[in-house]
Amino acid sequence: MTPRTSRRVGLRGAAVLAALTAAAWLPTPAEAGKANDTLNIAWDRELPNADYYFNNSREGIVVNRMIWDNLIYRDPNTGEFKGLLAESFEIVDDTTFEFKLRKGVTFHNGEEFDAGDVVATINFLLKPDTGKLAQQGVDWIKGAEAIDDYTVRIYAIEPNPLALLYLAGDVPIYPEKYYAEVGPSGMGQAPVGTGPYKVEKLVPGKEIVFKANENYYAGSPKGQPAIGTIHQRTIPDVNTQIVELTSGKLDWIWKVPPDQAEKLATLPSLNVVSAGTMRVGYLTFDVTGKSGDNPFQDVRVRKAVSHAIDRKAIVDNIVRGASEVIHSACFPEQFGCTQDVTQYEYDPEKAKALLAEAGYPDGFRTEFYAYRNRDYLEPMLGFLQQVGIETDLRFGKYAATRDAIRSGNVPLAFMTWGSGSVPDVDAIAPVFFGGGPDDLAQDPEVHEALKKGGGTVDRDVRLAAYDKALNKIAAEAYWLPLWTFNTNYAMSQDVDWTPTADEIPRFFLADWK
Repeated sequence: MTPRTSRRVGLRGAAVLAALTAAAWLPTPAEAGKANDTLNIAWDRELPNADYYFNNSREGIVVNRMIWDNLIYRDPNTGEFKGLLAESFEIVDDTTFEFKLRKGVTFHNGEEFDAGDVVATINFLLKPDTGKLAQQGVDWIKGAEAIDDYTVRIYAIEPNPLALLYLAGDVPIYPEKYYAEVGPSGMGQAPVGTGPYKVEKLVPGKEIVFKANENYYAGSPKGQPAIGTIHQRTIPDVNTQIVELTSGKLDWIWKVPPDQAEKLATLPSLNVVSAGTMRVGYLTFDVTGKSGDNPFQDVRVRKAVSHAIDRKAIVDNIVRGASEVIHSACFPEQFGCTQDVTQYEYDPEKAKALLAEAGYPDGFRTEFYAYRNRDYLEPMLGFLQQVGIETDLRFGKYAATRDAIRSGNVPLAFMTWGSGSVPDVDAIAPVFFGGGPDDLAQDPEVHEALKKGGGTVDRDVRLAAYDKALNKIAAEAYWLPLWTFNTNYAMSQDVDWTPTADEIPRFFLADWK
């Protein structure tokens, strides 16, 4: 049996299973769910400010897509860009984008939408002193210009292949007059957009009641909202969420731990779905010796580690769900993420031989940093121990671990990255191999390839550049890509809803069965 890979249900799991058994016998409240056209959902983190530009949480992204619309929409299934607040759009040149806006669209407060709202939103985002948290999606923009009341041009500072992705996801359009009056604080308390749902009630950090926008414009690729009311509550404890779901007080929850998800799947009233996400796990090595002379400066040692860990056993036995082993430094569905790279199969004998060749026949001892998933981490440490690599675990919070890596204090670390749900290699590879503070390899050849791929909108040029970079990263074992992460969703059998890999629940696409 491989080390520490057996399934275990701890005390917390046992408590949940007992709660499920009891809750299964509770009657379903008459007011819940389909009976009164109200989708009851819960998540565990507070959203103190609903203004999208002043929060940086996944929950904020979900709320954003319901209340506000962007100029364009990216179909999560096909990847196609479609007009949203813009009827059509044109890439005039590498740095100029023109949008023909829809006429007759109104905000939830009755304000008419036109080019002024777009320009005002962009101008606000370009101000340096607003305190906004959403920066990456707008820092490529040079400015915006209203050609007429229903034509807008947006100008990029330089060619950016992710421009359309950012415009589709990170630049919701706000009502010019209302936002000028209430500002971020007012928008956070009483949000107003053009989206398929409007806010009827909002208690910051506790609950939001969304009502279908009866005036939502025809022709939106988001479709017309099918469910009349969506009631979101913040419930920090997953056990409480599960009990409320099984008793019918909730219709939908997410991020259910694997053991609980497997138990919930046995209940006939529920549907449990495990879906892959864009988050990937990886081991990063101090290739350049920032932390001082260390074994990982030798490619043979990095390859030994890569052969030492049975990633598939960990995925199959512990991570489970829709997760899968990966070999390239990106999420497989991202544009440019070739999987045709050097792969390191589980082979402990080969790992030992490589260590001996590198001068470590008896192995060595190293610090190992991590910030999450101890249950995934423990078997990795066990596999390393089997080939002679002893570890001193430094387990802390994400920010502290990241800062330690950037400061050059970390020889080996288990980390994860979600790419901000951006389906493009440019959202991951340049962050860790583009010469910035998180780049522990500092390979000039990789730098140049990534710069070339990120400096054009030509698809063929980008694909070739990313292929070159990812192959060099894999061949030199600068990273050991581990696996994709997954999210477990549990919902009433009455709910017709499908998850997507970007981990953004689109409740405006939900319906009742």
